[in-house]
Amino acid sequence: MSLQNRFSKFHDRIKLGREDDAYRDARVKDNSILDELKTEFRLAGYPIVDSFLQGSMKTDTGVKHPIDDFDIDRAVVIDEENAPDDPVVVKKLVLKVLEKRGFKNAKVKKPCVTADYINLNLHIDIVVYRRRGEQYELAVGKLNSNEENRQWSPSDPKRLIEHIKDSSQYVGSADLKLKQFKRLVRYIKRWRDEKFGQYVGKKVFSIGLTLMCKDKFRPSIDDEGKVNDLQALRDTISAILSANYFQYAGDGKYKVNVFLPVEPYRNVFENSSVDTGTQLYNKLRRMLAKLDTVLEEDSLKKQCEVLQELFGDDFEVPETERLNENQKVAFSTAGVVGTSQGA
Repeated sequence: MSLQNRFSKFHDRIKLGREDDAYRDARVKDNSILDELKTEFRLAGYPIVDSFLQGSMKTDTGVKHPIDDFDIDRAVVIDEENAPDDPVVVKKLVLKVLEKRGFKNAKVKKPCVTADYINLNLHIDIVVYRRRGEQYELAVGKLNSNEENRQWSPSDPKRLIEHIKDSSQYVGSADLKLKQFKRLVRYIKRWRDEKFGQYVGKKVFSIGLTLMCKDKFRPSIDDEGKVNDLQALRDTISAILSANYFQYAGDGKYKVNVFLPVEPYRNVFENSSVDTGTQLYNKLRRMLAKLDTVLEEDSLKKQCEVLQELFGDDFEVPETERLNENQKVAFSTAGVVGTSQGA
């Protein structure tokens, strides 16, 4: 089995889609919670006119966490003509439904309402949007926020999803490149889950990793359509580290900045600490060094051992020693089909 086949097998082990059996309980809960939200909002005079998934279930980049719970990212939409001036009013309705459903730690955060289910490994985030024609506005505010911090904030959630799933910028083999991009996002998320402590790992936001990977994606696909995920991952991580995401803060520390490509164009890591940015930068550098080691290595078993250090036990190591079936891959990506970058 070649190294690429082992990457493919690893990907199949960690990927998580909405229709997967492993996600069945979360899917059932999501559907039933949405039904209750529709009833609660209608009775309060704020009928839900649209609803859609956000996050990895919508962008096809979901990954199984080695120990943590499943996530539901759900958006509900009400029309401007029916919406209250105070956005916290409708967020209280969401809180009411979640508390009634047996969620624990249900709370109204600034951008969303969040909770954990008591009897399942299930975490849920629900956001409310107000729709004004084709424009969306996010319900922002906490229960104790003053009037100035309660607002309907311009947002463009559907175009963000489209941006992540878009393949129009890829020149040649667009479908293969988009699939490779999604695999790389899953690899990087699993690496995050393996290499960061639970507290800091939650601060290394998936949307931030996904946007960095999207913008700096370096595909590796030869003229015959043969993919090389190792080379693509190595080159993408190198491009991320060479970009301007990490701002030096002195004394060997870094602040990470990743801006949304759509409204409200905010920094995803705006409220993250310098410690989070520093850990992410240093761990990405170590990851790049490990990937370079794998590229230089002839032994498939040794290659897989290094990759298992990065990604955990789901990346299998062959029991017997043998040379890789493929020739060593040069650091150059000469011969691949196009690049993903238009700028």
